[in-house]
Amino acid sequence: MPEERIISTSAQDEDQQFDLSLRPQQLDEFVGQPKLKEVLSIAIEAAKGRGEAMDHVLLYGPPGLGKTTLASIIANELGVSIDLTSGPVLQKKLDLTGALTTLIPRQVFFVDEVHRLFPDVEEMLYSALEDFRVDLMVGAGPGARTHSIPLSPFTAIGATTRAGLISGPLRSRFGLTLRLNPYGVAELTEIVFRSARLLGVEIDDGGAEEIAKRSRGTPRIANRLLRRVRDYSQVRADGKIARPVARTALDLLEVDPFGLDEVDQKVMRTILGKYAGGPVGLNTIAASIGEDANTIEEVYEPYLMQLGFLDRTPRGRVGTRLAFEYFKIELPQGPQANLRF
Repeated sequence: MPEERIISTSAQDEDQQFDLSLRPQQLDEFVGQPKLKEVLSIAIEAAKGRGEAMDHVLLYGPPGLGKTTLASIIANELGVSIDLTSGPVLQKKLDLTGALTTLIPRQVFFVDEVHRLFPDVEEMLYSALEDFRVDLMVGAGPGARTHSIPLSPFTAIGATTRAGLISGPLRSRFGLTLRLNPYGVAELTEIVFRSARLLGVEIDDGGAEEIAKRSRGTPRIANRLLRRVRDYSQVRADGKIARPVARTALDLLEVDPFGLDEVDQKVMRTILGKYAGGPVGLNTIAASIGEDANTIEEVYEPYLMQLGFLDRTPRGRVGTRLAFEYFKIELPQGPQANLRF
């Protein structure tokens, strides 16, 4: 299953016990995303200066980049508590009403996967975000009436990996809409160093950089790989993570220098080798490697496209010249090849 891949961006059970100990608590401890941090710093200071709840915030971007961590940091910086929930948990209006009516003034209300709210729950959230009230319908038929419950002013933080699925009315009620971008190798190296220090792991520049390069631009993956390399170093080396140790451990885990695993490589080698670089249909690829088509499209393809190895065209998937060079597969010859490359 995709969620069991060591380089999966989704949170895994093994991550939970480490997340809290490695998670930064203040904005200046959060590595990367400089523009986003600057915007948040100004908004936080302004809200504290006025003694008001901060504007609602929508955080979006790929999984594993730190949206939940940022929500906790915002609450810490504001000096308030945080109430965490998610879109799938809020299945009924009463679920949302119960959560909102217990909030204290200026508290942070964090909704993960906010794009998965049910429509009737989302509509109730509109008035809560805009006017700090929830409207309940009491009774039925001609005698029904609307009862408004006032709420304490609060800061809602929504997080999503699918910003395009959020409706316009909901998006417009967030004062700040901020995107988290994949991290560069230098930023991930800094994150690996910080996590290694907190875990009591001895690591040098080369070891940290090797882990960072194979982390697919994602801190969650970097921390997961660090723990696996730490185990290898403890058992097969002297306990110190140098570049050769990190490289050997990650090769053993079948995570290549670009962070590709066995399935990523199988997808690309099928397109490049079996179908001469394409174009080839998604369902054909799925049948060839025995994977679900939706899983390929949603889990594997985005990173392959980010690397510049794969293109989506109206006629199907096409491998790029860069991919042929990386996988050391000879480019196809003839007029069709000239059209593609």
